[in-house]
Amino acid sequence: MTNITKDMTIGEILAKCPNAGPVIQKYFHGGCWHCPAIKMETLEMGAQLHGHDVNKIIAELTALVRDGNA
Repeated sequence: MTNITKDMTIGEILAKCPNAGPVIQKYFHGGCWHCPAIKMETLEMGAQLHGHDVNKIIAELTALVRDGNA
């Protein structure tokens, strides 16, 4: 099982959990797939830049993984 942490890059999360796309898009819109920072920007950085609570995003992503939907 993949543990999602605030220190993971958005690109790493999408690579390890392909079905995380809708959650990422919900909080960061569609730009993540075209942004070169996807390989460097952590989930925490993205959450801060977009004004979201990183723990809420982690909870949603963790639920996907836990339920086998990631």
